[in-house]
Amino acid sequence: MRVFFTGGSGKAGRHVAPYLAEAGHHVVNADLTPLGHEAVDDLEVDITDQGQVFEAMTSYGSLAELGTGRGPQPFDAVVHFAAIPRILIRPDGETFRVNTMGTYAVIEAAVKLGIRKIIIASSETTYGICFADGHRVPDYLPVDEEHPTVPEDSYAMSKVCNEATARSFQARSGADIYALRINNVMEPHEYTEKFPDFFAAPETRERNIFAYIDARDLGQIVDLCLRKDGLGYQVFNAANDHHSVHLPTDELIRRFYPEVPLRREMGPRETFYSNAKIREMLGFEEAHDWQRYVSPPEG
Repeated sequence: MRVFFTGGSGKAGRHVAPYLAEAGHHVVNADLTPLGHEAVDDLEVDITDQGQVFEAMTSYGSLAELGTGRGPQPFDAVVHFAAIPRILIRPDGETFRVNTMGTYAVIEAAVKLGIRKIIIASSETTYGICFADGHRVPDYLPVDEEHPTVPEDSYAMSKVCNEATARSFQARSGADIYALRINNVMEPHEYTEKFPDFFAAPETRERNIFAYIDARDLGQIVDLCLRKDGLGYQVFNAANDHHSVHLPTDELIRRFYPEVPLRREMGPRETFYSNAKIREMLGFEEAHDWQRYVSPPEG
């Protein structure tokens, strides 16, 4: 597929965009900062500028495409990851503006150009726990896509708004638009750098519901979304199969969630951030369990 990928130079995108290219897709990275990967074409685009977005989606993907003599070809899919990635980077209003207006511009252009597959990056923060003011726990465990999304911060608010925007454009167009509620992204080097600290202080992972998503496994999820047609509008949690700490499920519940209702029996290492939907509907099979890269403490 010919894929228009926004935000391919960010923490998640710099792994997902090359993953898609290696899977056989032609990926054009639309970002303010070039990725500089040999398998991915770069185009500098401000996603909040609707004119730039529309022109970028109707342009050549690379100099090599000039050789066809057929003019710019349409994109088959859009993957929209570009955003201010969390609170406290820019003022709250600017975070909300960039993230919501950028998403509107990208989806609107894609729909008007007849692109039938759009994947957007939503967030774990929509569940209102990650950036809550004070301590919050889930309404129930495991947290699935039906859990309420009532956050308090500008970043998560923008993601909830973006999901509503995506749902509305899907209703208008009938295209497949899938929103990925992406959990805390881990790059390959971060296992040895961060996970020993997670083991020493598991409470630091509570705001992420003790979950994570390997950046390469996120690439697999996006590729599965590109290849799965006919689902209309869908929201998917994106997480690996297991907790990001070495403690078993029952111990984590005892220490951190003693009053939280458990909707079903859970496995001894099963993530509280349910990925059942991507496994059942998309066929996701994780390839990068953290235990491949770092050993838990003994005892």
